[in-house]
Amino acid sequence: MSDRDAFWPQHMTGHGSHKTRLVAQAACALAFMLASTSQAQESDAPVVVPAAPPGAGLSEIEPIVTDEEFEQTVPELSPLDDPELGRELESIEQFERRLSQGENAEAIPDAAVRDAELSAALPSLESFEVTPVEFAQPAPDDENSTVAYRIDVTGLDKVEGATPKKLRSLFNGLSALRQGDGKAANVAMVQARLEQDSELMQTILASEGWYDPSVTTRIDLPAGEGEKPGPMTAVIDVVPGKRYALGTVDVQAEPTVPPSLIADNLALKPGEPIVAERVQGAEAKVSLALPEQGYPFAEVGQRSILLDRETGLGDYTLPVKTGPRARFGGFATDGDLAFGASHIEVLSRFKRGELYDSRKIDDLRKALVATGLFSTVAVEPRATGEPAGDGTEFVTTYVKQDAGPPRTIAGTLGYASGEGFHAEASWTHRNLFPPEGALIVNAVAGTKEQGAGVTFRRSNAGKRDRTFELVAEALHSDYDAYSAYTGRLAAQVRRVSTPIWQKRYTYAAGVELLGTSERSWDDALGRKDRKTYYVAGLNGQVGFDYTDDLLDPTKGFRVTALLQPEGALRGGFSPYVRGRLDASGYFPVSDSLVVAGRVRVGTIQGAAREEIPPSRRFYAGGGGSVRGFAFQKLGPLDLEGDPEGGRSLNEASAEVRYRFGDFGVVGFVDVGQAYEDTVPRFSDLRIGAGIGARYYTNFGPLRIDVATPLDRRPGEGRFNLYVSIGQAF
Repeated sequence: MSDRDAFWPQHMTGHGSHKTRLVAQAACALAFMLASTSQAQESDAPVVVPAAPPGAGLSEIEPIVTDEEFEQTVPELSPLDDPELGRELESIEQFERRLSQGENAEAIPDAAVRDAELSAALPSLESFEVTPVEFAQPAPDDENSTVAYRIDVTGLDKVEGATPKKLRSLFNGLSALRQGDGKAANVAMVQARLEQDSELMQTILASEGWYDPSVTTRIDLPAGEGEKPGPMTAVIDVVPGKRYALGTVDVQAEPTVPPSLIADNLALKPGEPIVAERVQGAEAKVSLALPEQGYPFAEVGQRSILLDRETGLGDYTLPVKTGPRARFGGFATDGDLAFGASHIEVLSRFKRGELYDSRKIDDLRKALVATGLFSTVAVEPRATGEPAGDGTEFVTTYVKQDAGPPRTIAGTLGYASGEGFHAEASWTHRNLFPPEGALIVNAVAGTKEQGAGVTFRRSNAGKRDRTFELVAEALHSDYDAYSAYTGRLAAQVRRVSTPIWQKRYTYAAGVELLGTSERSWDDALGRKDRKTYYVAGLNGQVGFDYTDDLLDPTKGFRVTALLQPEGALRGGFSPYVRGRLDASGYFPVSDSLVVAGRVRVGTIQGAAREEIPPSRRFYAGGGGSVRGFAFQKLGPLDLEGDPEGGRSLNEASAEVRYRFGDFGVVGFVDVGQAYEDTVPRFSDLRIGAGIGARYYTNFGPLRIDVATPLDRRPGEGRFNLYVSIGQAF
């Protein structure tokens, strides 16, 4: 930070002396220096010592004291005054001999003792009386003792132009005294924390535009007396001073397209307070806007703010290097490759020649991460210098790859009344057939269903978010409605949402071949009988999703429509069409309370119920249908009380979802029924109600629901339990 005020150092002048051959000259010069030094202490003027005149001698200098005055002043000494003055000096040999004989104590006679106290014996240490020093704060009795203190910050209420509450909140969140929770080992620790908080307060004030605050500190000891005095007070007195505002705002940059690109994104205006958060935010917005508008190599430099103490204004200057304006060119990649540059181009949402936009680079990076094939991956633009017209140049999108482990083992486990336990495990090689050609082997083991299957899946098949699947599986199902051994071949092209990529619209289209042997009720025989069906069909599905989350939506709506033209071959060919419509909506009452609802309607047109395989009919009841009833138990029943399935269906549900932290509770009501006719009659609707618990994780909520049927009938359970992942709808 610059300042217009200049502070100049004081220059000190030293003193010197001149050597002469005359002692009188030296004495005279020394006397002058002493006199000059005395004058210099009273004045800031430099001192200059004049040199002695050339050729000056003793005859030219008058003595200060004459010889006669010296002889009269200094008395003569004689041996009569002191006998020691007339004694001959002993030789060195005699002196050393006397020292070796231990006679040195008699060498110098004792001086006369004129003070009797000097010859008195010293008192013993025990006789001394020591008065201990009393401290304001008693020392702790042991290592676990502490001193207590409280904090008093004054002066913030006088701050104008900012919310004192905000300043206090910033201070309290970072204060060393606050973190100490009012306790310290000693007073020195309190003082150290107080000094640290004084610097913190100055930093906080400067971040809001007060660059010349006065922050003083002190410790007020407790006024109370007794064994347990009150806590001391750590005081911080604040005088904010003048708040500085922006003067001129100057951006030093080359012209851009459009010309106001930087100015429109730098939200700083002359006259507004210099607040660090706003300044940094405005600069960050510029650094984001330039790459989004065709400047991939833009750099925002270091700001400078020149403060004027007289006006209270700060002139703001920001250097910006825009670099060349660019357009997307080709792709390049290296490293441990999972796939080549041609597949990267498939994943990108931009074409050659489009104006560069960093948001599309970020989107490509997310798509690469979503493949699950990399340990690390980086995407960046690289200059080529190749002109692209209109004053722009091409840039290459460079991808640095580091392929990760392609194999995954996964599993799921669930339970529902009527369905029992359901466990599924899978082994996946996500890139066995590059690019993104996966082989999946899965197995199902459950109370009602067992089987295995193999799937080939090509993700991003020729187009972003498009998936091709080929499935072969064998299943055994043993439900109350039917028991079936089924072989299935299916191929499908689809665009669906995932937890990473939730899409506004989805679709699926495919073909399916079934061979199934199913045991179910035969009205003609009046008993259950096993029949074999061969089914060929097409399927098409479209969906629209305007919710905010795939597994835990809190607002918006969804609509999905399914259409399946099929034909069953058993003695003769029986064509029919299955159709189903699902819709759900979500309304947030507050941040923690959501009301949700759904409806489902289904119909089968073109064939009698007996001509349709039992596994292809509609059933109601269970965790994904009407909770409170066993799986597939609603609808027409045979003479043994087992469901027969129907050709139409209607369902509705309502939930109130309350969340607190990572937990939640849900109250719900479900209603529905399946009918033998092709059109739902909306009669004999069955209702189930219950309560559920939720535990929210980063991949969706874990769901436990307990429901009971209202107007329960003979043979129906009192309660049904459902455990799964994700909301019921």
